[in-house]
Amino acid sequence: MDLSSLKPTKGSKKNRKRIGRGSGSGHGGTSCRGHKGQNSRSGGGTPPGFEGGQMPLQRRLPKRGFTNIFKKRYALIKVEDLCRFEKDSVVDPAALIESGLVDKVYDGIKVLGNGEIDRPIVLKVHKWSQTALDKITAAGGKIEGL
Repeated sequence: MDLSSLKPTKGSKKNRKRIGRGSGSGHGGTSCRGHKGQNSRSGGGTPPGFEGGQMPLQRRLPKRGFTNIFKKRYALIKVEDLCRFEKDSVVDPAALIESGLVDKVYDGIKVLGNGEIDRPIVLKVHKWSQTALDKITAAGGKIEGL
């Protein structure tokens, strides 16, 4: 047995339907679309969500509010997660991504004040809460804005 003798399993390969190639093919004439009707016409058929003339679901449901396309999205970090860094280390976005705390810097990184920290670190982030600032400075560290 060699690669040149391999064949697909019987019945697994099917010839495509050659439509519109004359009546002798069995698929000529109307090209398997039947006579008349919406689906027989070129460009015929119904759009996605069409419910036979009934009011479609997306139009029956009430609409509320709006989506702000200018909203900023921040990667969030808790103060307690910063304990994995060494004492007096400089923690910037690259270090946060490398440690796995942040998978992507969206519109910036924000530090929240959840938990406690017991070592001084220098933190370089885009935003922070007042609680986070108080806890980090109390531990002897500082936050620098980017």
